[in-house]
Amino acid sequence: MDAHKPKPTPQPVRSIWLDEADGEVKVIDQRRLPHEFIIQPLATVDDAIRAISTMTVRGAPLIGVTAAYGLYLAARQAAERNLGIDYLESAARQLRATRPTAVNLAWAVDRVWQALAGESDGRQRVAQSRTAAAAIAEEEVENCRKIGAYGSPIIESLSRARNGKTVHILTHCNAGWLACIRYGTATAPIYAAVDRGIDLHVWVDETRPLNQGSRLTAWELGQYGVRHTVITDNAGGHLMQQGQVDLVIVGSDRTTRGGDVANKIGTYLKALAARDNAIPFYVALPSSTFDWDLTGGGREIPIEERDPDEVRYVEGWDGAGQRRVRLCPELSAAANFAFDVTPARLVTGLITERGICQATADDIGRLFPDKAKQAVSAPGHLDI
Repeated sequence: MDAHKPKPTPQPVRSIWLDEADGEVKVIDQRRLPHEFIIQPLATVDDAIRAISTMTVRGAPLIGVTAAYGLYLAARQAAERNLGIDYLESAARQLRATRPTAVNLAWAVDRVWQALAGESDGRQRVAQSRTAAAAIAEEEVENCRKIGAYGSPIIESLSRARNGKTVHILTHCNAGWLACIRYGTATAPIYAAVDRGIDLHVWVDETRPLNQGSRLTAWELGQYGVRHTVITDNAGGHLMQQGQVDLVIVGSDRTTRGGDVANKIGTYLKALAARDNAIPFYVALPSSTFDWDLTGGGREIPIEERDPDEVRYVEGWDGAGQRRVRLCPELSAAANFAFDVTPARLVTGLITERGICQATADDIGRLFPDKAKQAVSAPGHLDI
């Protein structure tokens, strides 16, 4: 096994922030990692829409915060051009429509909309939307920190059971600070355990077709000094059979109030392999990723289908720059389903900012009685 042991470096900057000097929103262009570290400014709501659509930013919490700041940028444009509430409503609808699966996006837009919809003064709308977006960002950061605090004892318990021997964790896609502003969801317990001196190693799924695991999670873990190994997506089951996986932790893009989990395509297969090999399978998520309106099975969750060229082509570094090459026959058809749904019965537990619960409506409701009882359409909800 070739396990990369990188030199520890300080925690990087957040994956999104508001630049006080120019009022622009700044993000890390995740399409360019790990080969280039590029800061992308978002000056308009169209910039924010484009960043979400093209996956310059991705990850459920991050696209929610990006959309929230996008509505702030729209309010700023409206104030500068003396545009009315119709312009802002149109901007909110466009932001909500950029990606269909991650529920954080609509949740964040609706929350900022509620903050500004009652204001008639353009400058007040700017101030209110900016405050609301910043509050969402800080809450998501704190939620992820708490996920780490609640999740790390799971890793510590496994370490004790192994008498201090290395705990091997498998994760899928990128559910780290790049996707969540700071700490991450699936990675938060990992970082917290490393900080406590737990000996661990992470198996990093490459996560085709856009390779968010091999490009982003591996880069993140390397920045933090976490020992890790990149594997093909199909190697996870073999490693579980061989006793080389002690724990699986993944993130979520939308989880129903009944515990069904939509996450990056391939997650369902990892859950099946984990169940077959009696390996704990945890999902880490903030409450903003729950869809409190969905009470039935995961079939209700809309599954995004992206450009088939993401399957046909792959991008990588050739020593001189980033290059795009075709993998399959030119005339072959391709399909690109971005997410799948893991049934609640395959989930050992949900790690949230309020603690750990079973993936059942009753236990989720126990942790979140205030959320579980909310109405389907709260005041200010944009129905698009």
